[in-house]
Amino acid sequence: LNESAVIVRGDQQIYLAGIDDAHCFKVDNIEKAASRIPSGKFSILLSHTPEIYRQAAHANFNLLLSGHTHGGQICLPGSIPIILDAVLPRRMGAGAWKYHNMTGYTSVGAGSSVVPVRFNCPPEITLHCLHSG
Repeated sequence: LNESAVIVRGDQQIYLAGIDDAHCFKVDNIEKAASRIPSGKFSILLSHTPEIYRQAAHANFNLLLSGHTHGGQICLPGSIPIILDAVLPRRMGAGAWKYHNMTGYTSVGAGSSVVPVRFNCPPEITLHCLHSG
């Protein structure tokens, strides 16, 4: 972990980086993961938690894909989470969001944590399609 790799298709490249769990173990190293990504190239950061959104944007990642929050798991009507178990704005706890020039997506996932129940927070498995623009 804390590494990156390049995916090449024809003449296009996407840099993909992954970091260790920043929420539980705090051994993430975004600088190391980004160190081999050339400036200006499209890059995606995979992180268990979205809590590192500021550091990811500062490291110039274009897209942050994460999970951890389970979307709150137990939500008020309208999928409003009661608790996210993450230090971040509530709007970043589930679904698509923007922070400065970076796009993020926090998956609510398909499982549960602590208690095996979900209220007003249906599970999801997402498919992300990337298009050059």
